Amino acid sequence: MGKTYDGIDQRLREFIEKQPVFFVASAPMSGDGHVNLSPKGRSGTLQVLDEKTLAYLDFGGSHAETLAHLRENGRIALMWCAFTGPPKILRVHGRGYPVFRDDARWPELVARFDGVDGPGLRAIVVVEADLVADTCGFAVPFMDYQSERTLHAEHFGRKSDDEFRTYCEDKPYNGVSIDGLPALPLPLPPRQA
Repeated sequence: MGKTYDGIDQRLREFIEKQPVFFVASAPMSGDGHVNLSPKGRSGTLQVLDEKTLAYLDFGGSHAETLAHLRENGRIALMWCAFTGPPKILRVHGRGYPVFRDDARWPELVARFDGVDGPGLRAIVVVEADLVADTCGFAVPFMDYQSERTLHAEHFGRKSDDEFRTYCEDKPYNGVSIDGLPALPLPLPPRQA
């Protein structure tokens, strides 16, 4: 049976930290805009900052839909599924905002990730929880985790920061979303420490 929580307690935090993948959902305000749902992985790139706040690293890719939606309206939901052990689905609904490379909060936030940020980091997404709830997950299949994929980190690891900035500028849906909303500020600022 589903339950709501006042925040992310230690038990929920441990559940989140054990999951190798989570999902992020966001949407524009426009009724004819595109809803976005993205899988996230890469071990260590999500941190529970306190009982009401999480943050994850946003890496380069072909689109920046979540960043655009957060800049427009801030609505976001995160979801974790237990693919091993007891069945459970956990969702955090809330308000989020991107912290970009030239933001004064960047150095303090990126330090929370203990050096796992890696090349290709373009933003840190901070999520403030409004609703934390779980459901049974009885229909979620058992799946075995094999290992992290290293292709993304390797690909961006071969690029200098200037090359990464050019990469972001050359992608059609980095500066603006598929619905034309402002997404990643371009030119991408150089990384702060």
